[in-house]
Amino acid sequence: MGFLVTVAEFGFSLLLIVFFGFLSVVVFEAWRRRLSNVSVETVTTLEDPKSLKPIPCPHITEPAEKYLSLIVPAYNEEQRLPAALEETMDYLQDRASRDKSFSFEIVIVDDGSVDGTKRVAFDFVRKHTVDNIRVIPLGKNQGKGEAIRKGMMHSRGQLLLMLDADGATKVTDLEKLENQILAVAREEYSIRNPASKEMDFRIGDVQVSAFGSRAHLEEKALATRKWYRNFLMKGFHLVVLLAAGPGIRDTQCGFKMFTRAAARKLFTNVHLKRWCFDVELVYLCKRFNIPMVEISVKWSEIPGSKVNMLSIPNMLWELALMSVGYRTGLWKIHQACDTERSS
Repeated sequence: MGFLVTVAEFGFSLLLIVFFGFLSVVVFEAWRRRLSNVSVETVTTLEDPKSLKPIPCPHITEPAEKYLSLIVPAYNEEQRLPAALEETMDYLQDRASRDKSFSFEIVIVDDGSVDGTKRVAFDFVRKHTVDNIRVIPLGKNQGKGEAIRKGMMHSRGQLLLMLDADGATKVTDLEKLENQILAVAREEYSIRNPASKEMDFRIGDVQVSAFGSRAHLEEKALATRKWYRNFLMKGFHLVVLLAAGPGIRDTQCGFKMFTRAAARKLFTNVHLKRWCFDVELVYLCKRFNIPMVEISVKWSEIPGSKVNMLSIPNMLWELALMSVGYRTGLWKIHQACDTERSS
């Protein structure tokens, strides 16, 4: 009887070993596929809601047609998007009326919303024409990082600004980022092209990135947040420091500007789709030696945020993916994307 029990226990243990071994293989394969996954461009045409005719979708490897592109990722933003778009359009139209050389577009990327976000976006296209506002519908939710990547890859500007749909950062602060980029770009251009003339300089051809920052508000935030929220956020900042290194204090502010050359290099390579693509952008800037500047911006809390403390585990998971992906070589770096293709 004891022998049979021993055999049964051995058989059960062997079964457990086989089961967990199989489970480990499945998890590893899912991990490997997630690490090696690179999005494939699928957007080829856009829709004009007035004529209902498709129009060619631009690509970042083509020459710039506008001075400034604003990329707005939107997921279930039916309530907050209209006010933010109105404020943004007021600023852009006023600036265009004062400066005839200033041209712009707003690219709204609908990240699989299930409310009226797409309808709101197309209403603005009808009001302001498809040349000034365009909508890229992703069909299903893919994450903020992927929505921004798609918008960047299909924009027409020399300068490309990502900003949140809630209007938490004042759109007028884009001039702070723009001025810093211009200063750094001119310096970089003169160093690399000492024989060139000023008239040859094009801002979109020089790789520079500017990160809007709320770091100057941190002291006030620490005083008003719960202790455990501060503890978790400090821990997250430490992990970010270990993953991407020093240089940018506030990686998560949703207000960032890139020259066309920098965006082409960065967003061709970015892998993370949701929470921590911002951290990967910092990592890639360092990898490619793209100059980074961090500029304080005005920011206010807008009700309806989709980020909460439960987002922290997801962020840590993505940081782990990034670390393993680059360290093991599963995430490849594409170098052959420095120049625009002719139209």
